[in-house]
Amino acid sequence: MNKNPVKIVTIGGGSSYTPELIEGFIKRYDTLPVRELWLVDIEAGREKLETVGALAKRMVKKAGLPMEIKLSYDRREALKDADFVTTQMRIGRLPARILDERIPLSHGLIGQETNGAGGMFKAFRTIPVILDIVKDIQELCPNAWMINFTNPAGMITEAIYRYTNFKKAIGLCNVPVNMVAGFAKMLDAKEEEVTMELQGVNHFIFATDVFVNGESRFEELLEKYAHLTNEDTIQMKNFVSLPYSPSFIKGLRAIPCPYHNYYFFTKEQLEEELEQFKTGTVRGEVVSRTEEELFELYSHEELAEKPQQLAMRGGAKYSDAACNLIQSIYNDTCDIQYVDVRNNGSISDLPAESAVEVACRITADGPKPLATGSLKLPISGYVQMMKAFERMVVDAAVTGNRDLAVAALNLNPLCPSDTLANVVIDELLEAHKEYLPQFFKD
Repeated sequence: MNKNPVKIVTIGGGSSYTPELIEGFIKRYDTLPVRELWLVDIEAGREKLETVGALAKRMVKKAGLPMEIKLSYDRREALKDADFVTTQMRIGRLPARILDERIPLSHGLIGQETNGAGGMFKAFRTIPVILDIVKDIQELCPNAWMINFTNPAGMITEAIYRYTNFKKAIGLCNVPVNMVAGFAKMLDAKEEEVTMELQGVNHFIFATDVFVNGESRFEELLEKYAHLTNEDTIQMKNFVSLPYSPSFIKGLRAIPCPYHNYYFFTKEQLEEELEQFKTGTVRGEVVSRTEEELFELYSHEELAEKPQQLAMRGGAKYSDAACNLIQSIYNDTCDIQYVDVRNNGSISDLPAESAVEVACRITADGPKPLATGSLKLPISGYVQMMKAFERMVVDAAVTGNRDLAVAALNLNPLCPSDTLANVVIDELLEAHKEYLPQFFKD
């Protein structure tokens, strides 16, 4: 087992998720000895970073571990000689997310932070910053692995693969972790016994086979999944998952991830979001209030552990998944995890250089995607369309090409009208102008 001490840098260290990350490193210390953990943020996030950093130090002290927590507002200072870099940023912070949700909804379009127009603009704000971070990593810690769980994770990973020559970036999402947990429950198995075959891209994945201790139990699971009630569906904290009809699941012969609710129940999801729009309870507004409560808790000097209330954030388990991934690379465990990785033939009819979200064996040389063959026919059109959308969004984010942005949004199933695409894009461009200089070069 590797015993060399590790330096980890977390960019966006003032995030409310950071205590979960700290907890993950503490409980894995015997197999992942973190010597230094640098929490990095921007000056505008100073209050949050100081609060989270103080809690992190109390947690480490309580655990009695020789792990040094360092706070920094200088990314380059922190990155020097890092072994792993994690990124968990929100450019524009929660006010930007609320605009991503409310502006599309004001025109009758789904408003969501990773899908449709909202996801596109989160990518526009984030991708240029991530590409700058990659340049710093290549200069200051070129051997480090970069674990990105900033959303939209798939598009950000795609941007790194297409616009840099950095080979050690991995995208991470908590959705597959929740799917494994849900499938294990349905099959009366332990989570560690369950593995999946996945095909798709981030927040648009399908389970095309499911195994318990290496034996396929897909037919049994498909039958159970086709007859779920509202209470039995795999739920995310940030939206309600509805059960599919038996005919759809049996005809599809694949199990959609929870985020497919936006595409297969668009009418129902839009109705619910429009109600939230009227009452000031869109997800960003709810999260804003939750974060205020969390940071108030974090400031209590007697608190020295991750509070239970953190589970109310939609990304719970992200950090645990990140700790698992880092531990597996560090120890060359060759276990199966689900990450955004360069396709390299895993899905034979998607570009080799594109990011896909698939099952991988995690080694000291990084994730090795497991081959799945060509896309299963019932899902192939959907996945090809979403990959085209992602690629267009990435190119628009880098070039600042408004026309490409309009074409991309028009191709997305969540946008029903070319007229609306133009209106919503122009309003979002104006709203986020401060963070989108690439679109305002003239």
